[in-house]
Amino acid sequence: MTTLVLETEPLAALIKITDKTLTVDLVDGRSLIIPLTWYPRLLHASQKERQKWQLLGEGYAIEWVDLDEHIGIEGLLAGRQSGESPQSFERWLATRNTPLQ
Repeated sequence: MTTLVLETEPLAALIKITDKTLTVDLVDGRSLIIPLTWYPRLLHASQKERQKWQLLGEGYAIEWVDLDEHIGIEGLLAGRQSGESPQSFERWLATRNTPLQ
């Protein structure tokens, strides 16, 4: 079995988000396009909430404080979708003050 070893830590430089996709431009020139269906909190957020993100550290992760969503760049490269359970997501939806789109 082969194990993936990253030669450098992948870091985000720029984030673009639409109603359907999250695009992450990396500092090394690559771009990742991820469907928002992978991250239900982003999918159900308002456009204003989606645009309120920040990079953590030098860009190792993206955080949406208001949505309590944190996405690591290594996880995106590995193809990891949200690991949140349906029960946790339903509780989060029930506590939201923002109407769904």
